[in-house]
Amino acid sequence: MEIGYKPDGTDIRILRELQKNAQLTVKELAARIHLSPSPTFERQKRLEREGFITRYMAVVDAQKAGNGIMVMCNIRLKQHSEEMIQQFIDAVQDIDEITECYNTSGDYDFMIKVYARDMHAYQQFMQHRLGAISCLGSLHSVFVMSETKNTHGVPLIGPE
Repeated sequence: MEIGYKPDGTDIRILRELQKNAQLTVKELAARIHLSPSPTFERQKRLEREGFITRYMAVVDAQKAGNGIMVMCNIRLKQHSEEMIQQFIDAVQDIDEITECYNTSGDYDFMIKVYARDMHAYQQFMQHRLGAISCLGSLHSVFVMSETKNTHGVPLIGPE
């Protein structure tokens, strides 16, 4: 394994194309980046080995899957002990309604993204799932009214 591998311009093009559509065949990907399939395949595998590509997944429409509301919750823990932080991190791993969790700076310790069927389901989630996490001190819920941008990707900057 190469230490400190830096993707070149062709690797960046591969990553951009796969972020748009991870179902591309090697042949389709090769055509889009103007390279033959064999080196395209090798580059893609190297990007996987080096950890630039961590997984492939389908992006599911939340509304069609029955999740009528999305909520961003800012969480404050009771204490900032290593034990309580780890307890919270461990607890959120097993809660399906929480799809993202970030340790944050500022007034709150964590931000979580939650999907629920409706307000009643969110209330039940708050009382029975989040409420069961003993290290949770307080939370602030922000209900998302509409999603105006979500690329599900990361910005890719080419080599200098």
